[in-house]
Amino acid sequence: MTVDPRRSSTSPNLVSDDEPQPSRYVIGIDLGTTNSALCFVDTFQSPWHVETFRIHQWIDVGQYESRETLPSFHYELTSDEASSRDWKLPWQTESPGHCVGIFARDAGMRHPGRRVASAKSWLSHDGVDRTAEFLPWHGDADVTRLSPVDASSRYLAQMQSAWDHAHPEHPLDEQDVVITLPASFDEVARELTVLAAKKTGLHRVYLIEEPQAAFYAWIDAHAHSWHELIAAGQMILVCDIGGGTTDFTLIRVQRAGDDSQQVQFHRVAVGKHLILGGDNLDLAIAKLAEEKLLGQTGASSLAADQWERLIQVARMAKEAMLAPDRPENYTLSLPSQGSRLIGGALQVSLSAAEIDAAIVDGFFPRVELSAKPVVGESGFREFGLPYAADPAVTRHLAAFLADHRRSGLADDDSSSAVRPSWLLFNGGVMAAPALRERIRESLSRWFPPEDAADGPPGLLDAPRLDLAVARGAAYYAMVRRGEGVKIAANLGRSYYMQVAGTANDAESVQAICLIPGQAEAGQRYEIAEHPLELQLGEPVQFPLWVSSTRLADQAGEMVSLNPNEASHLPPICTALGQGKRREVKTIRVVIQSELSEIGTVAMWCVDAETRRRWQLDFDIRSTLETDREAHAGSGEAVGIVDEETTLACRGAIERTFARGADLAPNRLIATLQDITQVKRDAWPPSLLRSMWQMLLEMEAGRRQSPQHEARWLNLLGYCLRPGYGVAVDDWRVSQTWKTVFGKLAFAAPQSRTESLILWRRIAGGMTTGQQLQLVASLLNPLQGKAARVDNSELTESWRLAASLERASLNDKIKLGRAALVELGRKKSESIRPTLLWSLGRIGSRQPVYGPLNGVVPRDEAERWLSALRSFSTTDKSHQLAITQLARRTGDRHVDISGGERAITINYLQSVDASEHFVTLVRDGGRLSGDEELAVFGESLPLGIRLAR
Repeated sequence: MTVDPRRSSTSPNLVSDDEPQPSRYVIGIDLGTTNSALCFVDTFQSPWHVETFRIHQWIDVGQYESRETLPSFHYELTSDEASSRDWKLPWQTESPGHCVGIFARDAGMRHPGRRVASAKSWLSHDGVDRTAEFLPWHGDADVTRLSPVDASSRYLAQMQSAWDHAHPEHPLDEQDVVITLPASFDEVARELTVLAAKKTGLHRVYLIEEPQAAFYAWIDAHAHSWHELIAAGQMILVCDIGGGTTDFTLIRVQRAGDDSQQVQFHRVAVGKHLILGGDNLDLAIAKLAEEKLLGQTGASSLAADQWERLIQVARMAKEAMLAPDRPENYTLSLPSQGSRLIGGALQVSLSAAEIDAAIVDGFFPRVELSAKPVVGESGFREFGLPYAADPAVTRHLAAFLADHRRSGLADDDSSSAVRPSWLLFNGGVMAAPALRERIRESLSRWFPPEDAADGPPGLLDAPRLDLAVARGAAYYAMVRRGEGVKIAANLGRSYYMQVAGTANDAESVQAICLIPGQAEAGQRYEIAEHPLELQLGEPVQFPLWVSSTRLADQAGEMVSLNPNEASHLPPICTALGQGKRREVKTIRVVIQSELSEIGTVAMWCVDAETRRRWQLDFDIRSTLETDREAHAGSGEAVGIVDEETTLACRGAIERTFARGADLAPNRLIATLQDITQVKRDAWPPSLLRSMWQMLLEMEAGRRQSPQHEARWLNLLGYCLRPGYGVAVDDWRVSQTWKTVFGKLAFAAPQSRTESLILWRRIAGGMTTGQQLQLVASLLNPLQGKAARVDNSELTESWRLAASLERASLNDKIKLGRAALVELGRKKSESIRPTLLWSLGRIGSRQPVYGPLNGVVPRDEAERWLSALRSFSTTDKSHQLAITQLARRTGDRHVDISGGERAITINYLQSVDASEHFVTLVRDGGRLSGDEELAVFGESLPLGIRLAR
C-alpha cells in the first residue's frame, strides 16, 4: 500500500489546484431537516467575526420579511393562491409558483399534500432513488414532484438569491461555501449534497460534519476562555439531535507536543446513521393526541389529511411543553373537516406529565451502559422514511460509547477508556432542558464518581442551537485559510471492498481496507498488494462496506468483517472500456482511493501496466429496494454449478440457436433439465444468469424461425427473472431492453406473447422510462380502444401491465377501472382469473418492488374493493385480489379506512378465506411463500425473495 498525501485534481467535486483568488466572504450554510441558516465572515474586517445573514422569505400571504433561519419546507401554491396576488420576491421578475420558508411550513398545515418536508432525511434514505422525483410523499395529484436533491437545491437557491440581492458585487457562487451535513451521512448522501449545491450554481463548496461545526461555534463563542476550561486527556461528547437525525461525536483533547502546554482537538469517533430526531417526537405526541381524540369520538382513526395537520400542531405542542416555562397543560386544536370522518373542530388537552411520558421517558429512558438498541422495523411508517427501529436515544448513546471505549487511545495508552469530561449539545431537540438533563444524568450514572473523580460531565454552553452549526461552518471556512483553532479530524470511518463471502454469513466476509479510519483530507491510497483481474467491457461490481468502529485497520490489509460492526454502502458498478475498441481483454488493476479535500470519497481502477485510470462511481440506483438482496449476495450464494455442467448447458443452447443447430426449440428445456438433473425451478441464480449470457451471445439464432424466437424470448426472461437479486442485474436488464424492445424478428402472435412474458418477468429491474413506454403501448388495447387480440396475448398483456409498478398513478387507475369493466363482461369469463390477479396487483397496498408513494389512492382502492365484494365468484384468485387491495401497511395514506377494513374482514371470513388473508388485512405482515408465488405470478429463483 502506498499513500499519496497530495490533493487530487481529478475528482469533479474538488476545487482544482489552480484555485481562484480567495473570496472576500466565506459562508457557512446549515442545510437542516427543519430549519436552514446562513452565516458568514467578511475577511476584509480585522478582527474578523462570524455574522448571521437574514434570509428574505414569505411569512404570510402578501407579506415577506428577512429572518435568521429559513424553515426547510417547500410549498407549491394552489391555483387560487397563485392567481390572487403577486408572489415575486424583490429579486424575482415573475412569480415562481412555489415558495420555501415560513409560509411554506405554515401553508402546509392547510394543504399538506402540497408541501415537501424532511428532504434532508430523504437524501440519506438508501431504499429509494434519491435523484427520483417523488416528493411530496403522497402529495396531491396536481403538485409537481421534486427529488430530495431538487428540494435541497431550492432551499440553497433561496439563500443564494437573498444573498446576491444584498451583495450584488460579491455573489454567492464566487464565495467559499461550507455546507454542513450529519457526521453519519453515507457517501451517496454526501455526493448528493454537493450535487444539490452544483444545481444551484455553487461550485466552491466544502463539507463539514455538523457536530464538528457545533464545536467550532463553541470555540468561536469562547475564543478568550476555552483554553482555561479544556485540558489535555479530556474527552468531549457532542450530542447532536436535530429535526431528522441523531449524531454522536467524540473529540479527544491531546497535547500538541511532548512538552507543549498547547492542546489539540482530535475528532476520533462518529456514530452510526440514525433517522431519529424531532420528527419522531412530533409523531409520538400526535399518536398520543390521536388516541385521546378517538376516545372522545369513537372513530377508528383520523383521516390522512387530519393526521398531517395534527403532526404540525404536535410540533408546536412539543416546543411549548419542553420549554423551561412550560404550562401544566397544552390544548391541541384541529380545524373543522366538515363531513369528513370526524366533523367539526377538534380539541384535545395533553398534560405535562403525558408529554414527559411520551418524550422524555419514551425517547430518553433510563438505561444501563450495557444496553443495546433494539433491531427490527420502526413503528412509524407515516412518511416512508426508515426511522430508527429503537426510538431510545439513550440506548443508542450507550452503544456508541461502548463501541468507542478506546477511540483515540494508542494500544499502550494506560488512560481510562472513553468517559466524556464535557458535553456539548446541538440541534433543535436539545434546546429542551428536560432532555439535556436526562442525557447528563445518564452519563453520571454510567460513569459514577468511584470510577472517575471528576464528577458528572461539564456542560459546554451553546446559547443559539438554531444557528450554531452555520456559525461553526463559517468559522471552519476561516480555519481552512489558516486562522482560528483547528480540529484535527481524521475520517472516523474505515472503507472496505468485499472480495469473498456473503453478508448472510457473519464469518465469511473477507474484505480489503481501502481507506483507513485515520485518513485525513487529501490523502490517496493505492492498494498494490491486492491486484485484481478484470475483463474490459464486462460489468463488474465492487461490494463496499463501511465501519465506524474498526478504526485501527490499515489500508491494504485483508480483514474478516462481521456485519454487526460494518454496514453496506451502495456498490460501485462499472464496465471498463477502451474507447471505441471492442477488444475482449483481461487486465490487472489496482484500486486507488482518496478522501477528498471536501470530505467525499473517490475511487479509481488503475491498469497495473499502463497506469490508465477509470474513476468509479457509486451506483445510486442500486440502492433501491430491488437490489438490496444483490448487495447481500444471497441469490449468488445459492447453489454453485460445476463448470462441466455449465459447459454442457452451453452446448445444448448452441445446438438450438447456433448455426447448423440440431436440437428443436421445444426440446431445449427438457434437455437442460436432463443435464442439470433438476427441474428448471431449482436452477440456481448463478446458472440462470450464465445461461442468460449464453442466450444473448447467440441472439442471432432466434431469427431462424418463429419457434426459435419464442423459445429464446421465453428462456431469456426466465433466466433473468425477477430482474434483480444478483449483482449487475440492472446492466443485464438494460442489455435485454436494447436487444429486444421493438426488435422482434417475427410478427407471429407467439413472438409477441413471449415478449410480453419476458418484460413481465424482469419488470422489477426496469427503469421508470422503460415501464412508461410499455404502458403506453398497452393502454389502448386494454381499454378496448384497439383491435382485440387472441386470449393468450390479451392475458399476457394484462399480466404485464399489472406488473409495471413504476407506471404513473393516472395510468394505474385507468388500467384498474378497465379491468373492472372487463370483469363484468360475459365475453371475458375465460380471462377472469387474470383480470382478478391484475386488479389485485395494480391496486395492492404493498407493491412487490415499486415505490411506496406509487400506490393507487385508497379512495380508488376502496371503490375497487366494493365492486369485487359484489361479484359472485369466491375462488382464491378473487380472495387474493381483495386481500392485496385491503392489506394493512401501517401508513394511513395507503391503508383503507377502518370501516372498509371491518367490512372486508367480515367478507373474507364469510367466504372461508384463509386465516392468513384475514390477518394480512387486519394486522398486516409478510406474504407466505405460496402467496409470494401467486402475487409474482410464478416461482422465484432460489435465494431471491420479493423486495417486501
